[in-house]
Formats: sequence, structure tokens, C-alpha cells
Amino acid sequence: MVLNKINIVIDKSFDFAIKIIDLYKYLRYEKKEYVLSKQLLRSGTSIGANVEEAQAAQSKKDFISKMSISSKEARETHYWLRLLRRSNYIAKDEIIQDCEELIRLLTSIVKSSETNN
Repeated sequence: MVLNKINIVIDKSFDFAIKIIDLYKYLRYEKKEYVLSKQLLRSGTSIGANVEEAQAAQSKKDFISKMSISSKEARETHYWLRLLRRSNYIAKDEIIQDCEELIRLLTSIVKSSETNN
């Protein structure tokens, strides 16, 4: 079951990173917003990078650590997205929902991995 979730989170985090990059370009070049957009880019693309690193973990503890970092980055990204939404830089809630789905998946993977440790 965890392996299935891992495969899903690999794909979803990569697709999410692409959406974040597109949103970053929009914020940077259309809205001329430089600070928040950079924070969003860093945390939003870091999710998938840490998921990928977890695939080469040297131990179960290392795997859990990388996935936990991914989860934290997803939560930070969620914060920036909500902030951008509330300050009217973005109108769509879809990307926020995608982020929430990633948070749920990552939380589930971390908890399942810790239980099976």
C-alpha cells in the first residue's frame, strides 16, 4: 500500500512542481511580484526533489527523514499559496487543493513508514 502511494506522490509532486514554475512565471512577469513568488518557487519545487531523494535513501530512517522534509515543504508551500490567494495575487483554489492532496499523501506515507519501522 505504501509503495503505491509512493509511486503516486512521485508523479503528483513532479506535476505540482511544473504548476508552481508556471505560477512563478506568472507572478514574476505578469504581476511583478518578486519576493513571495521566489519563496513559493523554492518550497514548491523542493517537495518533489525531496521525494526523489527519498527513493535513494540509505536506510528506512533516511527515507522517513526525506519524506518528512517533503511534507514540511508542502506545508510551507500551502502557506505561501494561501497568502497569495488572500492578497489577491491568485484567484484559483485548484493549486491549493493540489497542495493539500500532497500534504495528505506525504503525511500518510510518513506515518505508515514510521509504524512499519
